[in-house]
Amino acid sequence: MIKLGQFSLKTPVFQSPMADCTDTAFRLIAREFGLELAFTEMISAEALARENKRTLPLVRRIPGDNPLGAQLVGHDPNSMGKAAAMIEAMGFEILDLNFGCPVRKVTGPGAGSALLQRPDLATKIFRSVMTHVRKIPVTVKMRTGFTDPSGKEALCIARLAEEQGLSAVTIHGRTRAQGYTGKADWGVIGLIKKALKVPVFGNGDIFTPEDAKHMMEMTGCDGIAIGRGGLGNPWLYAGIRSILEGHTPSQPSFEEKKRVALEHIRLEIQYEGEKMGVLQSRKIAAWYFKGCPNVAQLRSKTNRSTSLKEMVLLIEDFH
Repeated sequence: MIKLGQFSLKTPVFQSPMADCTDTAFRLIAREFGLELAFTEMISAEALARENKRTLPLVRRIPGDNPLGAQLVGHDPNSMGKAAAMIEAMGFEILDLNFGCPVRKVTGPGAGSALLQRPDLATKIFRSVMTHVRKIPVTVKMRTGFTDPSGKEALCIARLAEEQGLSAVTIHGRTRAQGYTGKADWGVIGLIKKALKVPVFGNGDIFTPEDAKHMMEMTGCDGIAIGRGGLGNPWLYAGIRSILEGHTPSQPSFEEKKRVALEHIRLEIQYEGEKMGVLQSRKIAAWYFKGCPNVAQLRSKTNRSTSLKEMVLLIEDFH
């Protein structure tokens, strides 16, 4: 059990926030297969503080989708503080701060991983958020650095987070400059784990239960934050728990993948509507059958589909 403020995480694995991925349907499927803690997609603190209507679907809560954390991204301490108070008032169990997003439209104004270069501003954000949040734990996810791969920038920000009262730190073992290319540097995760007293979660290149076990053994990290490895692979969460308990993880059959992919797509359309749901479902189908023979043909067909009925037939006929 991992203590994060007043919240107790019973399993050492959670799903990281991912824009346009970790929506309601994704989270419900993940929970069906053993995920305990999930996060919303990344939320703009500025937009939430202004009560932008487009942001409201991102903070939707439904029965059974808990415990649920929310992740804020922004660079203005006042907006981050105000948005943090709103997140707590909405009943989220955890608040995470995004210091890791590498996308230019986020880093350009000075948010996401750009904050790794601004310890002064990072401190102001931490203080503002901690002043506005009274009960729930606050955590932060970051990369190892902006362009510096040594881990010095992440170590500096992680120490500041601990000093300001944050409950945990998640380290993605890549720099902003790497994006999602190259290999994650797990050594920096171990470096930061040794330097902090609060829990440290490792993230980056976890695609199998064996990857998670290796990372924990190598770094000593307290737990695993799953990123892209969870896309189309909800069996990963239980698999990690299984291997850490000394058991051999089971693998889904092809027919099981088809069944779950269809359930995921139906949930997507249920919560997002058929038009948006079908658009989202095109990539969902590709997630579940990545690496399978004939997946290119399936992707080509699903990218032209315009209805749930058509999408279902394509997946049912896929072999």
